[in-house]
Amino acid sequence: MYLIKGQRAGFGKVLMGAVLSVALLCMPVSGQAGVTAFKQAIAEAASEDADIAAFYRSQEFAPLWVGEGDIYRARRAELLSSLNMAAAHGLPAVRYDPSLLMSQLRDARTPRDRGLADVALTQAFLQYARDLQSGLLIPSRIDGGIKREVTYRDRGEVLRAFSNAAPRSFLRGLAPQTLEYTALMKQKLMMEDRLREGGWGPVITVAKLSPDDTGVGVVQLRDRLIRMGYLPNSHLQTYDSSMKAAVERFQIAHGLEPDGVAGPGTITEINKSIEERLHSVIVAMERERWLNHDLGQRHIIVNIPDFSSRIIDDGKVTFQTRSVVGANESDRVTPEFSDVMKFMVINPSWYVPRSIATKEYLPQLKRNSGAVSHLIITDSRGRKVNRGAVNFSNYTARSFPYDMRQPPSSSNALGLVKFMFPNKYNIYLHDTPAKNLFARESRAFSHGCVRLNDPFDFAYALLAKQTDDPEGFFQSKLRGGAEVRVNLEVPVPVHIIYRTALTDERGGMNYRRDVYGRDARIWDALQKAGVAVAAFQG
Repeated sequence: MYLIKGQRAGFGKVLMGAVLSVALLCMPVSGQAGVTAFKQAIAEAASEDADIAAFYRSQEFAPLWVGEGDIYRARRAELLSSLNMAAAHGLPAVRYDPSLLMSQLRDARTPRDRGLADVALTQAFLQYARDLQSGLLIPSRIDGGIKREVTYRDRGEVLRAFSNAAPRSFLRGLAPQTLEYTALMKQKLMMEDRLREGGWGPVITVAKLSPDDTGVGVVQLRDRLIRMGYLPNSHLQTYDSSMKAAVERFQIAHGLEPDGVAGPGTITEINKSIEERLHSVIVAMERERWLNHDLGQRHIIVNIPDFSSRIIDDGKVTFQTRSVVGANESDRVTPEFSDVMKFMVINPSWYVPRSIATKEYLPQLKRNSGAVSHLIITDSRGRKVNRGAVNFSNYTARSFPYDMRQPPSSSNALGLVKFMFPNKYNIYLHDTPAKNLFARESRAFSHGCVRLNDPFDFAYALLAKQTDDPEGFFQSKLRGGAEVRVNLEVPVPVHIIYRTALTDERGGMNYRRDVYGRDARIWDALQKAGVAVAAFQG
């Protein structure tokens, strides 16, 4: 449990005192009439929720919360405490209305009242458990490019497990138990403290600052870097080597080229408010809840805004490379989803997606049937088409009857290797002949697939689990020139994610630009659901 400064002292005692005073009113139901009224109230209140009704039936309508004894008092106290602290997780406490539950418990004088209160607590518990385990939002409703399929726990099983567990440990175990989630939550609380102390101070009012500069702009940069934690306290008046190093640290942490010059792009990022960064952190916590399941002992993470692909073994990054992702256009963005990589293809052919064939290449063929000569045009039976015998002007994007393919070569659009995790979105990882794009700071250029800067080394890392000489094996297939499929003996889960707030290997916070605007849409949805920054202001 985490509390913001100003709320930590005394809050737990006040809350626990209130809960225990309520506990005195939750005495056991006595007498046959009382028992009957209690059970009827539970049956009535639970009837609109099949899972809750089934649970209470299985327990012969016994109380989960309002019975007598230490376990019932502990359940009430821990649940109400957790609901009051929901905002620490970036969840809206108002959604669970702990104050109303407290009042309902306090006012529960009759067996019927206590039965209704028991079900109300169960409803709040299940809502909180689902939100904290799997997220407040349904991803696909926020953005069409988020194809993430969230794993939801069976609600009946959650109730049964809770009824047999220690309340505190169970409730604390609902949130993702990852280092990333813990770090994000810690950062959220620290930033809310900083926000109440004035945030990061005044913004920088000049367009560019370079080493050896002096003046007001340098002082503004100095003060902001100090407040952000990139520069020790100082009275610098000149952009010296220590400030240059601090700017480089900031640039690395924000996915910028670390040249030590505070140019327009760097100053734009430095000037972003602490509130905006908090939005990113809270959104990242929600996204972490969407992935609250076993990602695989070995798995691949592609982070779209970070333009990176990584292989993770036992929680540690064992390989990483720069990536190019889909351009920020409606039909080219890279979707978010998870699947399983099963094989790679060395010396691949490129089977041109129909959208590219009809939107980009057909107009060229209409002007000149010899255009895009590096592509082979085939009919529905796979036979090569004589371009000279076809009047391409007769076809529209809808009626175009041909397929297009680029044979294996060093100039192939897929390069010399592709990595396949068959999916309905036709997304995969691959090499590319366009190597110059990897030097760019922002790398959203593809048609949706993910291009790798070091595809051969990526292949070697994958093959190292199944051959003693992965490089020799790969190169022998490559030299053969023929298209070759190589299966992975142990398929590897692939998770294409979108994180604009993330931690580095040392636990420090990193931020990236919201390249597709998805996080902004998620934040808007979270706000509409009641989530707010600095919810514990006092």
